Amino acid sequence: MNMLEKLSRHESKLAVVGLGYVGLPLAAAFAEKFQVIGFDMNERKIAAYSQGHDVTAEIGDEALQKSGIDLTADPRRLGEASFIVIAVPTPINGDKTPDLDPVKGASETVGKFLQKGSIVVYESTVYPGVTEDICLPLLEEGSGLRAGRDFKVGYSPERINPGDRHHRLKSITKIVSGMDGESLALHHRAHLSCRLYQGGRGSQAGGKYPAGYQYRLHERAFHGLSPDGH
Repeated sequence: MNMLEKLSRHESKLAVVGLGYVGLPLAAAFAEKFQVIGFDMNERKIAAYSQGHDVTAEIGDEALQKSGIDLTADPRRLGEASFIVIAVPTPINGDKTPDLDPVKGASETVGKFLQKGSIVVYESTVYPGVTEDICLPLLEEGSGLRAGRDFKVGYSPERINPGDRHHRLKSITKIVSGMDGESLALHHRAHLSCRLYQGGRGSQAGGKYPAGYQYRLHERAFHGLSPDGH
């Protein structure tokens, strides 16, 4: 039985790390099919979500209350998951360079509880090389495992614009990629099985994760030139 079958039968869990405007909608969508652990280090945010209040206003209070996401600020719970999505923010420093501290910190936290046979997918917006050159070594160091042999890594650039009520998670085309054919196939099937994308869109398998970076760079350049940002 492969990982997707175990997830579908609720014999394994999926975790989303970072429950902001990207992570919360993802967690809610995955929770329609899988058992989902929603982790965020911000205890106040977790408390608000637990009380049914969507502080991001991305999915709304009612959808949050019905989602069934297992909310927690305890990183040890990540050890229960075999499919982990990292969706923490990447703020911009004063000199316009990306602040990688959140994604590095998330990688270190996930690494401490990473189980053999897992897949870790990065949704955070990062520049080419960050996943394989910075994040992957942190996962290996924290877990004592080896990427490619003991666990897999994928990348799927987030495409959500905060507050955009037209271009939503289920109406946009999503690019998914992986470090090899196995991780790419699993990543792609996980998205399709949850029917995350509707309206003739869907998820597109983009090959190894450098392809995902290239797509994101192209899209960012387009957004910079497009009057309405789409």
